[in-house]
Amino acid sequence: VGPPFAVCENALANSGHYPWRAVAVVEPPRLVGAGVRVRHQRAVSRIGQRVLSGVVGARTAIVGVAGLGYVGLPFSTAAAKAGFSVIGVEPNAEKAALVNEGTSYIGDVTTEELAPFVESGQIVADDNFDRVAEMDVIVICVPTPLTTNLTPDLSYVTAVAEACGEKLRKGQMIALESTTFPGTTEEVLAPILEKASGLTCGEDFFLVYSPERVDPGNQTYDTMNTNKVMGASDDDSRRLGLALYSAIMDTVVTVSSCAVAEMSKVFENTFRAVNIALVNELTLLCDRMGVSIWEVLDAANTKPYGIMPFYPGPGVGGHCIPLDPHYLEWKAKQFDFVTKFISLAGDVNRSMPSFVRSKCVRLLSNKGLALSKAKVLLVGVAYKSNVDDWRESPAIDVWNLLEERGANVRFTDPHVKSAIVNDRERKSVGYTAKDLEWADLVVVTTWHGDLDPTFMMEHADLILDTRGATRHCDVPVGCARVLL
Repeated sequence: VGPPFAVCENALANSGHYPWRAVAVVEPPRLVGAGVRVRHQRAVSRIGQRVLSGVVGARTAIVGVAGLGYVGLPFSTAAAKAGFSVIGVEPNAEKAALVNEGTSYIGDVTTEELAPFVESGQIVADDNFDRVAEMDVIVICVPTPLTTNLTPDLSYVTAVAEACGEKLRKGQMIALESTTFPGTTEEVLAPILEKASGLTCGEDFFLVYSPERVDPGNQTYDTMNTNKVMGASDDDSRRLGLALYSAIMDTVVTVSSCAVAEMSKVFENTFRAVNIALVNELTLLCDRMGVSIWEVLDAANTKPYGIMPFYPGPGVGGHCIPLDPHYLEWKAKQFDFVTKFISLAGDVNRSMPSFVRSKCVRLLSNKGLALSKAKVLLVGVAYKSNVDDWRESPAIDVWNLLEERGANVRFTDPHVKSAIVNDRERKSVGYTAKDLEWADLVVVTTWHGDLDPTFMMEHADLILDTRGATRHCDVPVGCARVLL
């Protein structure tokens, strides 16, 4: 490996055109000896790394995004704002068509924000992976759900890896953002890409893991201003990952390996799950003792140090907190280790919908009504405040349990037009005096900022507030308000 490679490396890295195909077709001369072959491979890797670094630095790289959901679409718009061209791959053809019309279906991205990038051609969407070879970077933002047995389901990740691997070329970088267990990037993703492409990770293509930290509905922190953790297990991949994410995000925190980055993400959500479970368990105890958990928490949270606010509810919902801890729990078993906190927290949090139903039964019984004869209005079915996503929502679990006992259940939610419950589509009713007065019991399962608690208490005679939305409100005469 002599001067020609050094000349080629410098010419490509300093060129304004960055001819990728030149990198892809570099062939080794007739070399003798393993040491010479290794040096040649490293030289080719350096060429690819410097060329990719150059196009990323110049913002001329084409960024591919696999999955245009609540992570992928915000990332696509953030990349476009940074000056990159984006090819999104969304297997749902209807959603891909919406993106190409400039219409957003994700709450954190407005149509007004998306449309200019689509009109200029800076963001395009496909429903297939035919254009993988055009991409310089491929960012994977697909779901990582659980099976019915609470074990990891990586089928979306592996499907993307197989589809990309077939068309992968030298010099590309792949970044996995989906939450997963430590070891996924190197033990699952890399082997699939290598087998499908015939290329070598860290030499022919580059691989990083950088977990998404999207908090839907958060008005303060978004994709760009939330600190971004990024790990890789070889120096070239780490440098390239840093170059990409630094061009898009305000702050990038690099760690020594993909496994560290993967563990950091599942720890973040496990931390929340365990602490929520602690508060939920204390709620069950306080209910038996006749003590208000809300007053306890409000008092405890006045301490200026050594405490962090967590609150009870009808369960935990969303795509992260109910799921991610079980990824770590599953992985730990491979090391003959039992994560007791995670298991117990899951049990407690999953028990909360049943506790809510039991409390409904008690309240209605005091009113002389059986649950099977009662009309119940759920206020809010989204999995969290101020979002429109009801999947993995504990409100749906409460609904299922109430209907199981024969209750007539409706819901009102200003952000959710309809939801599927017991295999049937249910449409939201209004938040009107008539709708509130219809119910024998109103149950607050998710509270949104655009709902008026005073109006609810003026028109409902019995309320179970599982979110503490009314705890600081004066209760009008004629309304019986009970906190969880």
